[in-house]
Amino acid sequence: MKDDSSCPFRDAQADIESTRVLPDTPQARSEAYKLAFDDPEFLSRDELRPVRLQLELLKPELLLAEYGVESTVVLFGGARIPDPARRETARTKTLAELADYYEEARRFAHMMTERNGTEGRRQNVIVTGGGPGVMEAGNRGAAEAGGVSIGLNIVLPHEQAPNEYITPDLCFNFHYFGIRKMHFLLRARAVVVFPGGFGTLDELFETLTLIQTGRMKQVPILLFGKEFWEKIINWEALAEAGTIAEEDLELFRYVSTAEEAVEIIDGWTATRRTEIPGR
Repeated sequence: MKDDSSCPFRDAQADIESTRVLPDTPQARSEAYKLAFDDPEFLSRDELRPVRLQLELLKPELLLAEYGVESTVVLFGGARIPDPARRETARTKTLAELADYYEEARRFAHMMTERNGTEGRRQNVIVTGGGPGVMEAGNRGAAEAGGVSIGLNIVLPHEQAPNEYITPDLCFNFHYFGIRKMHFLLRARAVVVFPGGFGTLDELFETLTLIQTGRMKQVPILLFGKEFWEKIINWEALAEAGTIAEEDLELFRYVSTAEEAVEIIDGWTATRRTEIPGR
C-alpha cells in the first residue's frame, strides 16, 4: 500500500483501532457513534450507493497501479466450459466439445504471460472474470508461466468463488457489474473472447459498442471459434438490415489457436479512427 507517513493528520486506521477499546457505555455502543467509514450498515444504505460505486472504482484502480500493472489482455469466456480432463462431467455434448477451448485459453494466457517481466512495470497482464471454466484456464496459464494475473470476481448466487490460480493480491470482488466491466477495459490492449453464455455476450457487445461509438480506443477483439459465433450470432444479417455498418464487421477477427491470436495482437493496427475518452 502507498506510504502516507508524510501526511500530518492522524491515520484513519489508528482511529479505527482506538474505537475498539472505548469504555463499554450506552453512548460508545450506539450505532450513531461508529466512525462513518467503519460502519458497514451505514455504508450499505441506499443513499450511499454513489459512495459505494466510487469505492469499487477506486480500490482496484489504486491497487493495480501500486502493483505496477500498466496494461492488460482481457480474456472472456464461459464459466461452464470444463477442463478437458473433466470433459465427461459436462452438462451437454456441446459443452464437452467446447472443452478444447479451455486448453486453448490456457495456452494463450501462458504465451502472453511469458513476455511479461516479474517485477516493476507490467504490460499485457491477463485479466479474467475470476471464476471457473475459461476464466480459470486464463489465470491458470498465467500462473504456470510464472507470472501474475488478475481476477475480477462478482458476488453471485452461484459460481462466485475466485479460482485458485489468480494472483491473490490481484483478486478483486465486485457488487456492481458496471464498475467491474469498466475495470476490464480501462487498461485493455486486446480483448480475447471464447465461447460462453449471457455474461460473455454482454461483455463482448459492450466492448463492441464502446469502440463502434468512439467511446473507447480501438483494440483487437479476437473471437475463438468461428463456427460457434456464427451459429449464435448472425452478424451479416445486422449489416444487411442496416442496424450496423458493414465496416463494423471489421471490429473483430476470428481465430482458432493461441498462436494465431498472439500473431494478430503483435501485428495489429487500428482500422478506424476513434476518439479516446478522458478517464
